[in-house]
Amino acid sequence: MSRYRLLPSPAQETVLRDHCAHARFIWNLAVEQHAHWHSGRKSVPGYLEQCRQLTAARAAHEWLRAGSQMVQQQALRDFTLAMAAFFDPQNRTGRPSWRKAGRNEGFRVVGRRGRQWDVRRLSRHVGEVRVPKAGWVRFRWSRDVPQEVKSYRVTCDRAGRWHVAFAAIPDAVPAPGNDQVVGIDRGVHNSAALSTGELMRVPGLTKRERRSMRRLERKLARARPGSNHRMRARRAVARLRACETDRRRDRTEKVSTDIARRFDVIMVEDLQIRNMTRSAKGTQENPGRNVRQKAGLNRGILRSGWGLLVRRLEQKAPDRVEKVNPAFTSQRCSTCGQVDSKSRESQAVFRCTACGYVCNADVNAAKNIAAGHAVTARGGRRDAGPVNREPHLLASLPDVSSWNPRLRGGCQSKPECRVPGRGPDPPQA
Repeated sequence: MSRYRLLPSPAQETVLRDHCAHARFIWNLAVEQHAHWHSGRKSVPGYLEQCRQLTAARAAHEWLRAGSQMVQQQALRDFTLAMAAFFDPQNRTGRPSWRKAGRNEGFRVVGRRGRQWDVRRLSRHVGEVRVPKAGWVRFRWSRDVPQEVKSYRVTCDRAGRWHVAFAAIPDAVPAPGNDQVVGIDRGVHNSAALSTGELMRVPGLTKRERRSMRRLERKLARARPGSNHRMRARRAVARLRACETDRRRDRTEKVSTDIARRFDVIMVEDLQIRNMTRSAKGTQENPGRNVRQKAGLNRGILRSGWGLLVRRLEQKAPDRVEKVNPAFTSQRCSTCGQVDSKSRESQAVFRCTACGYVCNADVNAAKNIAAGHAVTARGGRRDAGPVNREPHLLASLPDVSSWNPRLRGGCQSKPECRVPGRGPDPPQA
C-alpha cells in the first residue's frame, strides 16, 4: 500500500473520529454475533443479512444514521473477509477479535474514483483526498498516487497521527541478472549481516530519548486512570514509540530495496520468530527461569525487525527468496566446514579451531547461509572421520593440504583420495 500522512483540520478530524467509532461499533457487533454462536444454534448471519440489520439499526438510531453508510458497510465486509481468512487452512490469521478505542482506529472507503471518492494534487508537496462527510482532506504528497487505486483506508495511530493508504500493490523490484547469491544472518546486535561483509543496524531511540521514555513511563504509572494528565503522558509515550517504529521501518525499506536490486538470489534463515519471542514466565506450578533475561532478549529481537525484513524482501523480490535451515550456521567455519561451538569466541568474533580462519561471527554465519548449508549433529572432526555437515563430493572440498600437516603427504599421496588438479601427482614406479 502507498501510505501518506493525512493533515485534517480540527472539524475534519472530528468527522474522521466519528467514522472510526462507527466502523469500530459495527465490527464489534459482528464479533459479538459470531461469539454468541455455538454448535446446535442457528447459523450466524452472513454479510447480506448483516447489511439488512445495519439498515434497520440506522433507521432506529440517529447517531448511527448521521455517519456514512459506505464506511459502516465496509466494516462488515472487512469482517467477512477476516472470517474467511481465519477458516482458510493456508492462512495463519487468527480469529477476528474486539477493537478498542484509541488502539484500532480506522475505516475504509471504496467505490469508483471520481464518483464515490477522488484524489487530486494541489502543489508539489500537498494533495487532497475526498472523504465522505468530511470533504476534501489534505495530505502530504510524498510520491505519485497509483492510477489503478480503487479504495483507500484512513487510520489513526496511538500517537494521534492520521494516515491515508491507497490500496495498490507496487511492482516488484526487477532482478539484476548477475547470478549473485547473498546470505543474510539476523541478530540482535547486528540486525542483519550480509555474506558480502556488510552489517546493518536498525536505529532506535537515542540515549536522551530513552531517558525521556523512562521518565514518561514512570509518570504514566503514577497518573490517575481517566485523567487528562494520564492521557497526555500516554500520548507522549506513544509519540516516542512511533518515532522508533518509523526509524526501523524506514531503515528496513531502504535495505530491502537495495538487496533486491543487487542480488538475484536471497537466502535467509528459516526462523520461527513467534516461538523464539514467546514468554518464559511459565505457570504457578511450573514457573520459568531467567524470565527477565528472556524478556530482554525478546524485546531485542522484536526491535531488530527480523520478520519485517524478510516479509518486505519476499514482496519486493518474489520467487527469489529462499529459506535454509539455521542449524549450526553460527558454529560452522565457512572456509573449511569445521563445526565447533568453541570457534565462536564471542558475540562478534569467529575463530575456527581447525584452520584458524578469523571473521566476524555474523558474517561467517551469513556465508554459510549463502552456501545453503544445513549441518547435522553427527560429531567428529573434518580430517578425522564424520563431521557436523552434509556430505559433499570430494571435488567440492577446498585444498587443505597447505594448512593441515596431517594431509601433507598423507591422503593426497593416495591415488584413491587425490583430488584431480590439486596437489602433486603421486610418483610413478
